Amino acid sequence: MNRRIVRTLDVSLRQDREGPTVRGWGRGAWRHLSEERWGLIMLRFSVCGVVLAGGLFAGLSLGGEKVTLGDPSLTAGIPGKGKLTSDQVKSWLADPKNHLDLSVELPMGLAAGSSLIQGIKENPLTRAKIELGRQLYFDPKLSADASVSCAECHHPDEGYSRHTTFGVGIKGQEGNRNSPVSYNRLLTSVQFWDGRANSLEEQAKGPIANPIEMGNTHEKVVADLKKNDLYRAQFEKVFKDGVTIDNVARAIASFERVIVTGASPFDYFDRVKSIEKGVGADLETLKEDDPELFARYEEAKKASAQHAISDSAKRGYDIYFTDKGRCSTCHVGANLSDEKYHNLGVGMDKPKPDLGRYDQTKVDADKGAFKTPTIRNVALSAPYMHDGSQATLEEVVEWYDKGGEKNPYLSDKIVPLKLTKEEKADLVEFMKACTGDFPKVEIGRFPE
Repeated sequence: MNRRIVRTLDVSLRQDREGPTVRGWGRGAWRHLSEERWGLIMLRFSVCGVVLAGGLFAGLSLGGEKVTLGDPSLTAGIPGKGKLTSDQVKSWLADPKNHLDLSVELPMGLAAGSSLIQGIKENPLTRAKIELGRQLYFDPKLSADASVSCAECHHPDEGYSRHTTFGVGIKGQEGNRNSPVSYNRLLTSVQFWDGRANSLEEQAKGPIANPIEMGNTHEKVVADLKKNDLYRAQFEKVFKDGVTIDNVARAIASFERVIVTGASPFDYFDRVKSIEKGVGADLETLKEDDPELFARYEEAKKASAQHAISDSAKRGYDIYFTDKGRCSTCHVGANLSDEKYHNLGVGMDKPKPDLGRYDQTKVDADKGAFKTPTIRNVALSAPYMHDGSQATLEEVVEWYDKGGEKNPYLSDKIVPLKLTKEEKADLVEFMKACTGDFPKVEIGRFPE
């Protein structure tokens, strides 16, 4: 059985590898494939040894030290306690290991999106650059009155978002949109709800000079950093041209790229389901026909049991990845987001609605369209939608169930679902089961 299937799969994978949706994990990411081919492809992953306890796919190799993103050593800060000292910084910068380009792999679940990693070729990751970005991310001195840091709107304790309707900047000023999450952002180039930044580096610069957010100027930030001996020493070691606003952005973007979600109960469960789907009717004879694959299957079941999801979440899984819930129409791929823009009708009943993506493209079809957020760790980042108008996941499900708010630009993907009360609850439980660990991050210890 095994050899015959592998020969078939070699052809199938060559045919499907370039397909636009062969980028995710879970059946929703492969909707253009037949059920038979879906099963065969997932089995191919298992047969080839790709589906393992530690990860699903190979990472992005750029040379240098190999690391799996989520490794806490990347975000633990310069060793030491209390105030960051000059000697500690000098010792850190003197270690050649901290300046090696990193060859990164993604953790289980996200790993299927390895081919989508953006920006690392142009802005290679090193431990020293990541650490400099970490300091800048949490340092309020980047704002005009030294009161607001990047973390003010994207804090690890609140799902790298904030539990406020809108982002709050200097002097308590409110923006007009909910703070988007700042994790898993390395899997796409375009950033913000409306896609106005073409890279994480461009995104990092924007809030610094935004009068409502950090209210500073790029020129003053650069001048202040040059005056700080510890910052200046790090910039001069990490970048050939030292302190520039572009290098500030490169450092912050590097830190943000290593903030990723770890494997969730969904990922462990999905791995078991994928093997079962691939084997199909042969599951009963798998132990005899293919002992190696059977051993992997048993290992996957054991791991799933150790990271169990509820029966309700399992039912929600089936709703999510079928036309019953239609969730995977947009919330698809390794990050459970298509990174595209859709009009859900949110806020379109207002006299002057936020037009979202339209303000960037001037294409009528983009009116009221906003980027699809990830479902990964979504339970940690309430409230929801671009305007923070929905306080709970239950409210979000109700919105989709009713088919959004009718308007001339409503996405054709948004239709009434007519879910039962139990089905709605199951869908919420599934989304909660998509929660994985964040890497441990030092939120202090930056230059005074």
